Order: sequence, then structure tokens, then C-alpha cells
Amino acid sequence: MAAQAAATTFNGNLKKALAGLRRINLEGLRWRVFDAKGQVLGRLASQISTVIQGKDKPTYAPNRDDGDMCIVINAKDVCVTGRKLTDKVYYWHTGYVGHLKERSLKDQMAKDPTEVIRKAVLRMLPRNKLRDDRDRKLRIFADSEHPFGDRPLEPYMMPPRKVREMRPRIRRALIRAQKKAEEQEQGGSQRKGRKREAKTEVAA
Repeated sequence: MAAQAAATTFNGNLKKALAGLRRINLEGLRWRVFDAKGQVLGRLASQISTVIQGKDKPTYAPNRDDGDMCIVINAKDVCVTGRKLTDKVYYWHTGYVGHLKERSLKDQMAKDPTEVIRKAVLRMLPRNKLRDDRDRKLRIFADSEHPFGDRPLEPYMMPPRKVREMRPRIRRALIRAQKKAEEQEQGGSQRKGRKREAKTEVAA
């Protein structure tokens, strides 16, 4: 009954969301929830790939599939750094001569944001026989709604981002820019003061 209630509240493609669950042995698996809102794409994908392989467990073995179920929500709100939104391009070939297709990250986010995270995670996984089973454990949703509300969900806490110290050359350039801005502000205030003094002298 709880599963049916959770499924009825979900407005997305239920058949796609539940596809392949019967082929997964869910006994003893945890249901980890990743909130992609405001997260950097690559950093989020690296954490998901670690959990989906079971590398966060002391019982990890490369020949066994001990990873947990991963549910990713708010995929449409994921972030990227730099100019990747326009510069990053996905390529694929249809099989016909000259039919090399391409699509930018911005267009892919508008078309289907779930595929952006799926491609990032799958390309971090080893290419072996366990790849398809791990792919089935990854469930990505564009919004915050999902049909697994009846499961014992555990929100995943992303590790704090370590900001690298600014390089000396960039720091010196920043200091020069700040000094130049301060000098311009002081010069502008001095010019205004001179204009006011000239106006008072003319009025006198």
C-alpha cells in the first residue's frame, strides 16, 4: 500500500523510474539520496560513483557489486564551473557515413538533465561486467519528486569543498586591481571636491 501511494504521488515516468528493479538484489542495501541542487557536476558524480561501487564500505571488493542504491534529485539544478555550459560538447555517431552528431551541455540540460549526471557517473565507473548492474542502482530525477518514498531513505551529506589557496601571480594581480580601484575612487572624490571649491569661488 505504501509503495502504491508513493507511486501515485509521483508525476514523472513511473515505468522508467522502476525499470530493472527486479533484477537487483535489494536485501541489505541502503537507499542513499543525493540532492544535486547547487552541487558541482564532477564532484557530485565522483561521490555517487564511490557509493554505487561500494567503495565507502570496509567490505569492498572489485569483483563484487556491493554498492548501495543511489537516488539523485533536483538534477536540473546541478552546476558546472568555468565555461563548460557552452564549451562542453557530447558527441555520438548514428552509424551512417558523416552522421557525427553533437550537442552542447546547455542544450542537453534543456532536453534531459538526468542524462548529464548519468553520463558523468558512468564514465567514472570501470568498464567491466558489473557496469550494467551498477547503472541499474542509479535513479536520477529532474525534480525533487521520486516514487521511492516508502523506502528507508538516507540523505547523503556531501563533504565540504576545499578551496585551493590563490596562486601568487593571481593574488598579486588581484591586489593591483584593488589598489587601482581605490586610486580611481580617491581621484574621483578629489575631482568632485575641486569642482565644488571652484563653484563656491565663482559664487563668491
